[in-house]
Amino acid sequence: MTYRRAVIPALAGALLLMALLWWAGASAHALHLPGATAMLDGESAAELARWLTPWSYDPPASLQSGQEVSGGIGAAAGTAGTSYLALHTTALQIRFGAIFAFFVPGALLLVRRLPPVHGRMPAALLAVWAWGLVAGTLAVTVSAPWLIASGGRGSYRFLPQLASVISSGRQVLVVAALVAAVVTVFAARVTAKGSGPLPQEGVPARAARLAATTGTAVIALSLVVLSYQPVAAVLQTVSPDIGLLAEPGDLLRQWLLLGGWAGPGGAPLGGWLLYRIPDVLLLAVVWWALRRLPGLLTRATVPAMAAGAVCATVLGLLASQLLRVAVYGASSGLRWDLPRLFAGIGEGVPAALTCGLVAGTAAALTLRVAVGRAQNADATASVQGPDRPLS
Repeated sequence: MTYRRAVIPALAGALLLMALLWWAGASAHALHLPGATAMLDGESAAELARWLTPWSYDPPASLQSGQEVSGGIGAAAGTAGTSYLALHTTALQIRFGAIFAFFVPGALLLVRRLPPVHGRMPAALLAVWAWGLVAGTLAVTVSAPWLIASGGRGSYRFLPQLASVISSGRQVLVVAALVAAVVTVFAARVTAKGSGPLPQEGVPARAARLAATTGTAVIALSLVVLSYQPVAAVLQTVSPDIGLLAEPGDLLRQWLLLGGWAGPGGAPLGGWLLYRIPDVLLLAVVWWALRRLPGLLTRATVPAMAAGAVCATVLGLLASQLLRVAVYGASSGLRWDLPRLFAGIGEGVPAALTCGLVAGTAAALTLRVAVGRAQNADATASVQGPDRPLS
């Protein structure tokens, strides 16, 4: 699929994602109305409000007009409050603009290299959905400094505050990205009609398996080694005294760790293994996706494989989190406390982006070397010809 055909679905999906998140943020104030607490219990309403607030233009209580900010007095307090309110508005403008800026290139690459035709529809839908989560996370990240500064605490523990802001708003993003992905893929299917046969590279099964194993090993390094609690604690406690960039432990943990686990300890081994099944599911999803990806792509380039590996890691995270919700809900009996059950959905996307890029690049390079060796072996065999019996 050409860029001209792929750009229309990417733009449509980006605009819809922005509109859905803006609508969700504009609805946050409704959860504070008396009718909301009558329909929902107070804890559920507060949890839902926490999900929606990162996408809302409504300023927090500390920035409302008439309240002092940073200890100002009289006119100085009013001026400071107006300035901080303007910073908050700027942060949200950057956030929504960044969603568009990050979603379009990724969706464009995925739709072009993974067009939703000839059996690729489910793969394209899942990939664009995962990329929507990545785009939203990156948008929250680049707008976080303005949001932190709007609270008047920009110089106090900046990196821990940055880690906290980045992890917010992910639950709403999961749903909005799914809707945007559906529209993007169906629009791409329409624009792909009449484009002619799509190129597709033949990939040897052995090379694809080797590439998938290499990429999955990178993901396993984060999930198994770095996420082990003694190792994760070392990352968490990293605290060099370098001024504004001090205490990066929270941020390192968020961008490097896909989970967290410890040994059985005093818990029964069976129960401990049950709670490790989601981690096994994550690795299985990543391996299966990387195994199928070279055959689904019209051309297995390094950028396409890297983006595909990021999407596969995000999908593996979502699958493991949904399984964990099912296990936790069944064991604790919290079947109807949905906000509490789904509070962890969407976690780990920054780490999925970091590890997925490395995994995809490693898988692409491994695939290139393995395919090259297979082609050389075939060429050598064809030159030598079949063995002839001695006369």
